[in-house]
Amino acid sequence: MKRFHVHMHVADLAASVGFYSRLFAAEPTRVEADYAKWMLDDPRINFAISTRGGKPGLDHLGFQTDSAGELAELKDRASAADMALLDEGQTTCCYARSDKHWITDPQGIAWEHFHTLENIPVFSEGQAGHEASACCAGESPTAKAAAAALVAAEGGCCPPRGKPVGVAVKGSSCC
Repeated sequence: MKRFHVHMHVADLAASVGFYSRLFAAEPTRVEADYAKWMLDDPRINFAISTRGGKPGLDHLGFQTDSAGELAELKDRASAADMALLDEGQTTCCYARSDKHWITDPQGIAWEHFHTLENIPVFSEGQAGHEASACCAGESPTAKAAAAALVAAEGGCCPPRGKPVGVAVKGSSCC
């Protein structure tokens, strides 16, 4: 069974934890200095907030799967629909190690599909060989997904760090 995922950027984590705890009538399942997450069953949602990233508001949406098979099904569905897909494979983010990929909807909103493998003690960690070969490492989910669309459309690669999305690096081997 899949769980809907919403990640919001907030300006004040403590105030937001208090607000959402009252709204959901539940305490977060994880709280860190820059992050909090509720794993609710009614409705079945993984709702996360963090002070990392851009201005307060919606960062991305997604689906968290309970199995690798469900994740593969979502990936096949996205591929069959000719959606640009950024496959990160096994990566770390949001205090978890996960297998994941990203797509972007027509409005430019990033959608994350992921299967959590384990919790980790840090927001993100470098993995030998992975960061150097991963497209758009360190970019926001929306930028990653937009870059994936560019890769698919133009056959290029993600922009170098610090360059705006929309600048393909043709002939690069990073993708």
